[in-house]
Amino acid sequence: MSQQVSTPPSGGQGGRPLFDVYPLFDVNIVKGKGCKVWDEEGTEYLDLYGGHAVISIGHCHPHYVEAVSRQVAQLGFYSNSVVNKLQRQLAERLGKASGYEDYSLFLINSGAEANENALKLASFATGRKRVLSAQKAFHGRTSLAVEATDNPKIIAPINANGHVTYLPLNDISAWEAELAKGDVCACIVECIQGVGGIRLLTPEFAQALQQACQRYGAKLICDEIQCGYGRSGKFFAHQWLGIRPDLITMAKGIANGFPMGALLISPGFTPVYGQLGTTFGGNHLACAAALAVLDVMEEEHLVENARITGDYLMEQLRQLQQRQSHITEVRGRGLMIGIELDVPHKEVRHALLFEEKAFTGCSGTNTLRLLPPLCFSREMADLFIAKLEKVLEKVS
Repeated sequence: MSQQVSTPPSGGQGGRPLFDVYPLFDVNIVKGKGCKVWDEEGTEYLDLYGGHAVISIGHCHPHYVEAVSRQVAQLGFYSNSVVNKLQRQLAERLGKASGYEDYSLFLINSGAEANENALKLASFATGRKRVLSAQKAFHGRTSLAVEATDNPKIIAPINANGHVTYLPLNDISAWEAELAKGDVCACIVECIQGVGGIRLLTPEFAQALQQACQRYGAKLICDEIQCGYGRSGKFFAHQWLGIRPDLITMAKGIANGFPMGALLISPGFTPVYGQLGTTFGGNHLACAAALAVLDVMEEEHLVENARITGDYLMEQLRQLQQRQSHITEVRGRGLMIGIELDVPHKEVRHALLFEEKAFTGCSGTNTLRLLPPLCFSREMADLFIAKLEKVLEKVS
């Protein structure tokens, strides 16, 4: 069986290798279609990873391919010093699709940038610089976003500036005690933690946190980078919780693989020329990709499919749990699912990939993470259940 390797391929004959920061599976994916991908040898794989929740409408959707191809043949990029009507179209479409027509849109290139700008706006608005973040949170790898990430291994000394306090998820008394100190500019939360293991905010906590933020003058930021854009079965995961945050960040699924991030900003913020900025953010090609994604999501009812198929897949996993002792818990919402195992996920994930030809994600030591494209079907769910059961039967 092929193994995960830590040494990436060389940059070419006589060239330097890539900077070795990724442990790689020894698989070269060269083609995708819907919820399937193929390697260079023609082997087909079922994709329940979606390139880390990025593939929202499926690989190489024909409408998406046509829209991106048409746009790049016409104009791929021009700067934010001129009118870009595609940005305005996207703001209108996204506002309607998400239920936030009164919020403003700021476009950037990634989830980390979205969180950086959200935190910056919160600090500008409040004049404060302390942030509350959840234990096991992941908000990105740049500057303040990485400081708000609860992983000391990826926080360089230059980023460890003492701005952030990490608090237990769903423990409102701990959060309110910190907010009461009066120096917090923002609380930032993932409504479903991804890297943290598919841990969900409760409605009671989310609503109490929003009220506490309002009471103490802090801004509430919902990080919807992984759990948003239809993945939970609503457009945003926080819409299951009965809250309306001040700032909403998104990326991953917004453009189906084209690098893009975005920030929805409540009417309480006043824009100032030069306050925020970006070179590549909201470029013509990215906007065309994002508009094509919204087209497909609406025409194929993918948010509804994520809810219905996700419910079905979780029910099948819970039935599998009854006959397979290695599954200790199934968590999630929509097509963002965590399978807790009583064994390390490494062996299971390897066998799924190299023996059963199915891609999955992971979290921590014992959690398999499922993040398939939102077009995932019941038939594919049944196929995955059979593959997982076969693998778990072999685990000692």
